[in-house]
Amino acid sequence: MSSSPVDISHISGNASDNTKQALASVHRLFTNRTSNPNAGPVFGESIQKRLKVTEISVNQKAEEPQRLEGKVVLEATVEEDMLNGGGIIHGGCSAFLIDICSTLALIALNLETTQDAVLSVSQALNVVYHSPAALGDKIRIVNQTLTVGARAHSVRTEIWNVTHHRLVSSGTHIKMQPSAPKKANL
Repeated sequence: MSSSPVDISHISGNASDNTKQALASVHRLFTNRTSNPNAGPVFGESIQKRLKVTEISVNQKAEEPQRLEGKVVLEATVEEDMLNGGGIIHGGCSAFLIDICSTLALIALNLETTQDAVLSVSQALNVVYHSPAALGDKIRIVNQTLTVGARAHSVRTEIWNVTHHRLVSSGTHIKMQPSAPKKANL
């Protein structure tokens, strides 16, 4: 995913160093998708640059020990570009964080089990908003895979306000592997 090494000494968990290297820089993972040097910034790029991965693990599921689950935890501080007009984290920002961060748990599980990062697209995203996070609050984003099927995958994400010890939002993200494009009939 990235050719130059990233410092992974701060990332806990039982995932391999290769998986930690691949997922340590959220910004490089999600914005390095184009070879166009003149391409502008991608949505949420400044927020992605501030996300810090703190844990990557793959464990047996407690409820189904013959299955594995991926877990990725990230942290960030709420800054101006994440706020709504009321001075708290915008619901759209929470949904964005759930979208990209949940994807990391799926990639971690795939890298650890197949050594391949299977790309997928969003099919559905359900978000529940519980309490606010204000400017300067530290948040922790905890992502755990629920199911990984042949085409559909699901992840549960919780965004915690570390500063005030409360749940900010939670979400379930359903992703799928896209079908190959059909060839045009000319």
